[in-house]
Amino acid sequence: MIIAIDGPSGAGKSTVGKILAKRLGLVYLDTGAMYRAVGLAVLRAKIDPADTETIINLVKNLSIEFKGLGDELRIFLDGEDVSEQIRDERVSKMASIVSTIPEVRRILVERQRQIGTQSGNGCVLDGRDIGTVVFPDADFKFFLTAKPEARARRRYEENLKKGIQTSYEDTLAEIQDRDLRDTSRLDSPLQIPENAFVIDTSEMDLEEVLSQLLDIISQRRKAAN
Repeated sequence: MIIAIDGPSGAGKSTVGKILAKRLGLVYLDTGAMYRAVGLAVLRAKIDPADTETIINLVKNLSIEFKGLGDELRIFLDGEDVSEQIRDERVSKMASIVSTIPEVRRILVERQRQIGTQSGNGCVLDGRDIGTVVFPDADFKFFLTAKPEARARRRYEENLKKGIQTSYEDTLAEIQDRDLRDTSRLDSPLQIPENAFVIDTSEMDLEEVLSQLLDIISQRRKAAN
């Protein structure tokens, strides 16, 4: 079973995806973390973001692996655990930039498909093009969204808990910039997948969102039997 969760930055995809996968006994794949790992590699190699050819060659030779399940999921870049490093704001910005490079997306999409199809009972994947490009025939497709202000507030509070000093205004501006890049890029722009269940999480807490997803999955599976 493949479950695709798409949506803009800060809509709660990763948090929901991890718990959903754990409750259903499925593998979880945070595709955004893969792009963040690439962003970190580009920063470490001090490559000019405009030098797409060098970035593409770098990505072809990168080892990106996931280990663990649910909240214990860790991401490894060339054998190094970079789970914390990839959450840095500089890395986030670079990930957003490199994700607009078509060849980079093609390389990572192929890796995502391999993980999804080789994951035994199934996989929960979250990102921005899962239900449209990576697995357009996913068994379940969800699109989580929320007002920019709500998403910025969540990200701002998360940053404070992590000790990252920023302001709500700067966080909102970053969210809006990311939305613009994601929806306007030529290759695999962020959009609602066909037949996806759209859920606005602006006024919902985590358990409410999870409950709605689980109810939809349960109802669809019963109808299919």
